[in-house]
Amino acid sequence: MPPHADLNLLRTFLAVYRAGSFTAAAPRLGLSQPTVTAQIRTLEQQTGRELFTRLPRGVEPTPYAHELTGQIAAPLDALATLEDTGATSAPVHLAGPSELLCVRVLPALVPLITAGVRLRVTQGLPEPLLEEMRAGRHDLVITTRRPRGRALESVPLADEEYLLVASPVWAERGAGRPGADDLCTALREVPMVTYAEDLPIVRRYWRNVFGKQLTARAAVTVPNLYAVLSAVNAGAGFSVLPRSLCQEHLDSGRLALLHTPEEPPLNTLFLVQRPGADTNPAVLRVRDQLRRAARAW
Repeated sequence: MPPHADLNLLRTFLAVYRAGSFTAAAPRLGLSQPTVTAQIRTLEQQTGRELFTRLPRGVEPTPYAHELTGQIAAPLDALATLEDTGATSAPVHLAGPSELLCVRVLPALVPLITAGVRLRVTQGLPEPLLEEMRAGRHDLVITTRRPRGRALESVPLADEEYLLVASPVWAERGAGRPGADDLCTALREVPMVTYAEDLPIVRRYWRNVFGKQLTARAAVTVPNLYAVLSAVNAGAGFSVLPRSLCQEHLDSGRLALLHTPEEPPLNTLFLVQRPGADTNPAVLRVRDQLRRAARAW
């Protein structure tokens, strides 16, 4: 350990070492990115050694940085534990698709919330959320896409089943037509409601289940699956929706299942954890609770 080293500088160094970048370490330290950079430069001047090699994205520790980490990690972690005794853990920054957060994730985390775990939740699309995680904004992200590269670790969380549904009024038009060809023909007369103009979910259903290319155009597009569900439930037409979102409506009879394929389309959900986030015990509690709850999703 460097003689007379400033404790705050060592904490900043360890945060950068674990996070892999100045940008990702900054929010964990409650500092700005320029301040983190300045503190690392000061520590390099005090030690007379280069600590990190700057890369296009992030930094790579030098051999001396690995050696320094071996000397200071355990003492600093022990000190942090003493400082946190009796104090509330830092909030867990969690992100994912808005509908899944509302229907599955937040209800599953109620026991932790009532036990004192604090959450800061962000809704969004996979790629922007993963980029924000790389910048250190999120501790955990639930995404429908496995992150590229090795910087972010992910584990499969659950498989989401997609269903072809409509209101009972429109479903009657498909009655007595069990074959895929007849159903596709019948649905040409039914308006389609989707969340994007290129119809990714519905096109995938047609391709994987019916073995056909979808040629119809959407009657309504709205970039929110809750809004799609609301429109379909009110009788606007048909759509393909995740089971988690529409199961309650199917059970109550407000929605009708139009087709039961042998192998329904599945979308795998992944749980991604930011490097270094496990220094907050609450992150581990949220992660483990989600993995347990997802077994029943």
